[in-house]
Amino acid sequence: MNRRRPAVGPGLRISVVICVHTEDRWDDILAAVASVRVQSHPAHELLLVVDHHERLLDRLTEHFARPPGAARPPGAPPAPLRVLANAGPRGLSAGRNTGIAAADGEVIAFLDDDAVAERDWLRHFAAAYADPAVMAVGGRTEPVWESGSRPLWFPEEFDWVVGCTYRGLPPGKVRVRNVLGGNASFRRVAFDLAGGFTTGIGRDGDRRPLGCEETELCIRISQVLPDAVLLIDDRAVIHHRVPAARRRFRYFRGRAYAEGLSKALVARSVGARDGLAAERRHTLRVLPAGVLRGVRDALLGRPGGAARAGAIVAGAAAAASGYAWGTVRSRVKPTPLHPGPVDDPVGGTAAAAHEGAPA
Repeated sequence: MNRRRPAVGPGLRISVVICVHTEDRWDDILAAVASVRVQSHPAHELLLVVDHHERLLDRLTEHFARPPGAARPPGAPPAPLRVLANAGPRGLSAGRNTGIAAADGEVIAFLDDDAVAERDWLRHFAAAYADPAVMAVGGRTEPVWESGSRPLWFPEEFDWVVGCTYRGLPPGKVRVRNVLGGNASFRRVAFDLAGGFTTGIGRDGDRRPLGCEETELCIRISQVLPDAVLLIDDRAVIHHRVPAARRRFRYFRGRAYAEGLSKALVARSVGARDGLAAERRHTLRVLPAGVLRGVRDALLGRPGGAARAGAIVAGAAAAASGYAWGTVRSRVKPTPLHPGPVDDPVGGTAAAAHEGAPA
């Protein structure tokens, strides 16, 4: 077990990992890379991990072998960029573990492939790690609705459905149980001690949109390191594109149901007390307040109020039914859960790597 001493200070090396899986997001991927290259705290390196898509792997390798045209802070060399194949099973967790195994920084940050980071994103992460007790730092994720506006019926309490910061999270720089995976960073030593992301919980190609792999990891870190501090700093901002298909109520309900399934797996992995503590608070405090707010808006004649109240009730019911079914299914036919190793996911990450020229 590698007990590295936590690194602190302005020279903190942050490796950035972006996991990608489809050519449909080509422009998004390039925009995400460009946003990392202009950080005020320059990334130590940038790793693109391709999830079992040979054509995309080859295309990215060829593209980034050419000199980039992106601007960067004056005097800052461009971060080396490598394109890697996911060295584990299909899915986001194994892709992240591949990036962790290949990364060289003291801190590893994760950015969604359809998001762009503001210029000071890594600077705020680095500042938080001045405290050696800090093991993870997340930020604020703002939705960018492809349609141009938020649907009137879509409650902010459920913005996690589209991978964004939701109403109910405390503002500012605060301690939390878990960070959100698309805008998060971890000390490398946390992975050394607690292991990587668990496969069998998170998203997996074309399957139901599961999640919660970062929740399970954060709880596991806190169990292994009881004095660990996990933070969200809402000044570390990224902007996450929300495609038009995710405006639909059908997606909203399905994603809420999938979250319930995922929470059942988390509870099985780390225990229901730790796995559901934040969810109980959200369900008992934040959601009822949201329903009352929607009803009030409806009575005042404001558009969308009744629909938002109804969506909160429907979303909570879908998540609860998913959790119930997931609990029953895990007892009858348990899903294999494997906290991923981060030194050598499947016998040699390097063997699966396509390295682009330093960019």
